[in-house]
Amino acid sequence: MPFIEVQHCIEIVSIKNTNKTYTKMESQSDNNMEYRNLGASGLKVPALSFGAGTFGGNGPLFSHWGDTDVEQARRLIDICLEAGVNLFDTADVYSNGASEEILGEAIKGRRDQLMISTKTTLPMGDGPHDAGSSRHRLLRAVNASLKRLQTDYIDLLQIHAFDGSTPIKEVLSTLDDLIRSGKVRYVGVSNFSGWQLMKSLAISERYGYPRYVVNQSYYSLVGRDYEWELMPLGQDQGVGAMVWSPLGWGRLTGKIRRDQPLPEKSRLHETANAGPPVNDELLYDVVDVMDEIAEETGKSIPQIAINWLLQRPTVSSVIIGARNEEQLRDNLGAVGWNLSPEQVARLDDVSEKPAAYPYWPYRRQEGFRKLNPPLV
Repeated sequence: MPFIEVQHCIEIVSIKNTNKTYTKMESQSDNNMEYRNLGASGLKVPALSFGAGTFGGNGPLFSHWGDTDVEQARRLIDICLEAGVNLFDTADVYSNGASEEILGEAIKGRRDQLMISTKTTLPMGDGPHDAGSSRHRLLRAVNASLKRLQTDYIDLLQIHAFDGSTPIKEVLSTLDDLIRSGKVRYVGVSNFSGWQLMKSLAISERYGYPRYVVNQSYYSLVGRDYEWELMPLGQDQGVGAMVWSPLGWGRLTGKIRRDQPLPEKSRLHETANAGPPVNDELLYDVVDVMDEIAEETGKSIPQIAINWLLQRPTVSSVIIGARNEEQLRDNLGAVGWNLSPEQVARLDDVSEKPAAYPYWPYRRQEGFRKLNPPLV
């Protein structure tokens, strides 16, 4: 059987440790969307969420991502909601606030139909309080995001990067205040290392502050570093993953191939150095196998890349982005079916890279593997 069609079913997959159980996959409705618990929280999120990084198009980086305006955003949001995608992710730094502004305008009159995820910490200016996670900055940043989004609460607020100059206790106590005030409902992080996330969780546990329920991380078939430390941490501590750039910074679109120049309109011409590094030969080898699986399944390269991620442990939601309706509809086709175990194994094999120390003994030496069976 080349791939598995999934229709109108309910599948419960629980991930356990000594203290907790949380649901990885909740259900599927008539629109084929799966809903999963966000980490160990009770919040149900769609397996696919929509990233609004293409809204606005301001600045040297985001101008190459897309320039979606309010009218175009409304149409993309319509399509998402029809497909069961009701979680929309943005950040204050995206197009210097324009992404939040456009999202806020585009969801007018239907705020109760969807959830908003936004992020803060990265620089929004050159002033001493325009970056970071201090109490002063977080309170100002959240109020500014609420104004741009035209809402009185944020469903999920994520710290966009670790701020080594602010005590973790200060960050968490401020997030606690924001939740108690009703301005924020759940909190998470993005781009944290394992020790940064684990130390934050330990301080939450000690002082009774809200725990981070999600780690928004880069993870793709050409970038599997998430599996080395963050995935085991997420499984042990009940922290779900929201995956950003599931197509490897635009490399897994099916348009980049061996012995062919980059497509003329590829954003990699201008933004390759801003994204995760990828060895060209690894990319070409992965795409070769994906071509074979595309022939077997009738699915597109992006759909295969996203479906592979949806079967990985700890993944709560994969963030898809689209500059137009065609791209969005293709990405939405990543749900409602599953790659076969044999196809997953082929993708695993071709995309695996040597692990850095201290992780490689746990992958290559039998004694280490017996003590710590790999998750994938």
